[in-house]
Amino acid sequence: MSSTFDALVAEAASVSVDGWDFSWLAGRATEERPSWGYQRLMGERLSRASAALDVQTGGGEVLAGADRLPPVMVATESWPPNVARATALLHPRGAVVVADPDEPPLPFADAAFDLVTSRHPATVWWPEIARVLRPGGTYFAQHVGPASVFELVEYFLGPQPAARRKRHPDDETAAARAAGLDVVDVRMERLRMEFSDIGAVVYFLRKVIWTVPGFTVGEYRDRLRELHDRIEEEGPFVAHSSRVLIEARKPGGTGGAG
Repeated sequence: MSSTFDALVAEAASVSVDGWDFSWLAGRATEERPSWGYQRLMGERLSRASAALDVQTGGGEVLAGADRLPPVMVATESWPPNVARATALLHPRGAVVVADPDEPPLPFADAAFDLVTSRHPATVWWPEIARVLRPGGTYFAQHVGPASVFELVEYFLGPQPAARRKRHPDDETAAARAAGLDVVDVRMERLRMEFSDIGAVVYFLRKVIWTVPGFTVGEYRDRLRELHDRIEEEGPFVAHSSRVLIEARKPGGTGGAG
């Protein structure tokens, strides 16, 4: 059993985690998708926009899936490997990728965009979103919700009661309103995830770095081995992701791309 464990961990520890493509997990992990279909809804709004910004675009994979981009399309990303990946993917579509540290201020003028989108931003700077939206413009995003994948988080880190409230939609909508935006839609769903082998767990934790901050195989090897044994004996490790769809509009104007 140890050789299987070692081989699975070594494979998952060596594969690239650049971009935001999870296809490596095919057959090894599953996650239910939210019922609303974010990429389709985002694409509909992009097709009606004149100038749009995608914040924290990752490798650009979600944005590149839109059928039609607006005449002005900009994306920001902080991680250099993803900046390069998104540039290669989005430049042929006429989109510009800007390297940005994901900290205020956004490198754009006031009222520069009629649509701002984001899928799973690590941080949400509501005053900056409100600033770069023109009056009547729309913020449309899918956020990671509260206590997402906490079965996995707490397996490695122990109970995290204080962190369970973070990213709650009530708090996020309050922050959006405090920044001067009108929240027009908010929905939350919890979705089943299954990890079928320890390699899938290692890959996920390397890629989604905020799940277990500072994760390394070396530091958590004993817990990984215990989890491997558990999966071998009991079947897939089950967790639940949390997703929030939020749409907010800046007052004024004649309506945005919502």
